[in-house]
Order: sequence, then structure tokens, then C-alpha cells
Amino acid sequence: MNALRRVWEHFEEGFIAFLLAAMTLITFVYVILNNFYTLFYWLGDAFGGNEFLLAIGDAILDMAQAMTWSNALTKALFGWLIFFGLAYGVRTAGHIGVDALVKLAPRGVQRVIGVIACSACLGYAGLIAVGSFDWVRTLFTAGIGAEDLGHYGIQQWHIGMIVPFGYAMVFIRFLEILVRILRNEQTGLGLADEAADALKINEHEEPKQ
Repeated sequence: MNALRRVWEHFEEGFIAFLLAAMTLITFVYVILNNFYTLFYWLGDAFGGNEFLLAIGDAILDMAQAMTWSNALTKALFGWLIFFGLAYGVRTAGHIGVDALVKLAPRGVQRVIGVIACSACLGYAGLIAVGSFDWVRTLFTAGIGAEDLGHYGIQQWHIGMIVPFGYAMVFIRFLEILVRILRNEQTGLGLADEAADALKINEHEEPKQ
């Protein structure tokens, strides 16, 4: 049970790390292939037109030209990264918010405002999740292949499914916040206090001057 809890508490981080690693690897391989073949062409010419080295250069060039899918796949992975980042930001209170006036209110009032704000966020996330699910269902029915990825069996709905999934995760994370507010474990959405952050930065900078 504790292992499952840890997995759930770090669910977004795991996928974000995987997506970043995949994007970096794909881009790295593509850049290397697009520049590495010139080395073998140069060596082939340097050794009097060595056919073996020139053949290696041709093979690498063919692999680079075959990776037309790399740009489309990287963009798709980046899109998935954005929506996992939304849920991660909600869970870790990473989204920036100005709630200095709210913090001036009594604790009970802060709790009420937190419930109202959280309910509004739940409504928005739920609305987008349902609407985007209908959109993905339309793409599924159409069966349209994804840009430069269709011949690999990847369709547009495969990529677009992250939208309802991502907002469903956002909904769940806001629901967890609402439960904590109702349990008096927190009073608001946990958004960052820009004023407090600025004061902390100023305190760290003053001793250096």
C-alpha cells in the first residue's frame, strides 16, 4: 500500500521524466545522424574515395532522412508533457497565484474562499475533460493518421487523448485539495505567495551586498 501511495504521489514526475528523456534522446539521435555522415564522406574522400567509408556515410544519411517522424513525435511528446505538467503544478502548488489579500482574511473566511475557488477549478477541469473526451471520440471515429506518424499506425486520437486524461488528473488533484480543505488540513489552494517569495529573495540578496 505504501508503495502504491508513493507511486501515486509521484505519478506526474515519473511521466515527465520519461517524456523529457525520450524527447532528448530522439533529438540527440536526429542531430547526430544529420551531421555524422559528413565525417565518413570526408574520410572516404581523404582515403582516395574509399567505398566502404562512403557506404557508411550513405547509410547514415539514409537513416537521417528516414527520421522524418522525429519532429512530429517530439511535438507530440511535448504536448503530453504540458498536460502532465498541469496536474503536477496543481499537486505541488507550483502555479503562481496572488493571494496576499486572501491571507489577510480570518482563517475561516480563507477556508470558505478556498472551497469556492476549488469548486470553480473542479467545474472547469471537469468541463474541459468531458468536452475533450467528445473531441477525442470524434477523432477515433474519423481514424485520421497523425502527421508523419500515420504510417507507423499512430492516429491523431492517440496523441489527443492526453487532453481528457490530463484534465482528469487535474480534476483529481483539485479534488484532493478540496478534501484537505474540508478536513481543515489547509485553507486555500496552496498557491504560491508572490509577496512572500519576493521577501525571501530580498533577504537572501541583502547579505551578499
